[in-house]
Formats: sequence, C-alpha cells, structure tokens
Amino acid sequence: MAVVSPSTGALAFRVVAIAEACSWAGLLIGMFFKYVVVFDDIGVKVFGPVHGALFVAYVVVTLVVARTFRWRLPVTLIALVASIPPLATLWFERRAHRQGMLAEPVAVA
Repeated sequence: MAVVSPSTGALAFRVVAIAEACSWAGLLIGMFFKYVVVFDDIGVKVFGPVHGALFVAYVVVTLVVARTFRWRLPVTLIALVASIPPLATLWFERRAHRQGMLAEPVAVA
C-alpha cells in the first residue's frame, strides 16, 4: 500500500533533492568564506541549520518514496547514501527519473 500518491511522492522527492543540494552548496560557500575569505561564520550559521533540516527531510522523503514506488533495498540505500556527498542528491534524482523509478505504475486491464 502506497504511503502517498506516486505523483505527490515524485514531486516531493524532486523538490527536496534539489533543495538539499542547494543547501549543501550554500553551506560549502559559507565554509569557504568562514575559513578562507573573511573569517566570518554568518554563512555557516545560516546554511548549517537549513542544510540539517533539508538533510533530514530528504531522508524521510526518500524512505516514503522508496516504499511508495517499491524500490529494492540497494536502490534505497544508494538514494540514502547520495545525501552525504555534496550535490549527489541531484545525480540520484536525475538517475531515478531517467530510469523510471519515479514514474506512476501503469494500470493493467
């Protein structure tokens, strides 16, 4: 039984994957400014909590979508591991979309 509708799950996964990657980029830029340019940690103070919240959201949405689309365990683990390296959620979301892992199942008559 699906937890959410496939179209809602696919859209939520796409939005959260992109947002998580953007927050990673913001955090990396903030860290660059903190340690290299101005030695001010405002970027880290802003993007740190934002990235943390989006990281947790990505993990939760990934687990819900994995159940909705009945992903095998290895696929689900790859999706979860993609949340760790910077911008890897973008790669996984594109891969999942291309391979039809986020497509609604076709009804058989």
